[in-house]
Amino acid sequence: MKYITLILFFALLGCKSVQQIDKQRVENAITKNALQLLEDKRFHSVSIAVLKDGRSTIKHFGELTIGKGNKPNDSTLYELASVTKTFTGYVAAKAVLDKKINLDDDIRIYLSESYPNLEFKGEPIKIKHLITHTSGFPNFPIKSENKEAFFEGLKLIKIETKPGEVYSYSNTAPELTAYILEKVYQKPFEELVVEFVLKPNKMYQTKFTLNENDRLRLVKGYNDKNELMPNFNRTLWGGISGLHSTAPDLVKYMKLQLDTSNLIVNESHKKLYKEGSDFWEGYHWYIIENNNRSIYRHHGGIYGMQNWFVIYPKQNIGISIFTNTSFNETGEILETVVDNLYNNITTN
Repeated sequence: MKYITLILFFALLGCKSVQQIDKQRVENAITKNALQLLEDKRFHSVSIAVLKDGRSTIKHFGELTIGKGNKPNDSTLYELASVTKTFTGYVAAKAVLDKKINLDDDIRIYLSESYPNLEFKGEPIKIKHLITHTSGFPNFPIKSENKEAFFEGLKLIKIETKPGEVYSYSNTAPELTAYILEKVYQKPFEELVVEFVLKPNKMYQTKFTLNENDRLRLVKGYNDKNELMPNFNRTLWGGISGLHSTAPDLVKYMKLQLDTSNLIVNESHKKLYKEGSDFWEGYHWYIIENNNRSIYRHHGGIYGMQNWFVIYPKQNIGISIFTNTSFNETGEILETVVDNLYNNITTN
């Protein structure tokens, strides 16, 4: 019995040692890639969160205000920008499972007017086209000053390609999706995100509407000329952008997205439109599959900050990276950082 106890002790010790080595590798990889990024003086701060095999590591670097040395922390609120669309996709996936909507529904059955312009040669725009950027809608709403104006803008849209055949990124479509979800559930879209995503996953620091204290924690970002940029002002439902969050809350979101027992997650990860040999669109997820690796990702970019949110289901890894700067190449640079970070973490 004594020998069995000793064997168990050393086995546990060995397991703990492996975990410590693994955690150190993640920390070293984050630090290495963050410091390399900050060598580019257009970047001022970076926050990186990694979830690997259920264990999270969060580190912050740089300064939020040029010259102040005020490093971001776990309470720092960032704008998620277009990563908000993945929340829209999640609620849409739940609506499909709840049989509130069907992916093949003509979107006009949910609108209060007929909108004969929202079709192409008799082919209607369907729900699945809204969530895969294949609707033929323009990138930005023609009118976006308020919700009433948004619907006036819908009347001016001319669909020039068959829905479902051509990918063209649209910020108009997710806002209409949010409206449809609001209508079928008879609740404000903001409440649906809280009820279905934020509250069940204890993401209490993720929110659309900020109070006075929240605004003190909200990042003010820069462009590449070191000019302070404004925060996003939401005038519509929030289907495209408008959520704010912290690094720890996004770790909780990673855990949700890596939960293979969650039926809504599984639905939202379905491949709905194929583009290229190894690239698909899901419910506002960009899905890449190659070399025994699946990647589900989304980029978010707003006036003064950008981020990438990426999960690797087969490797049980999630990565989130934020920076308080935004210019044309920011997304590509951060994408390279995420790729390098993943390789550093997974390479022995």
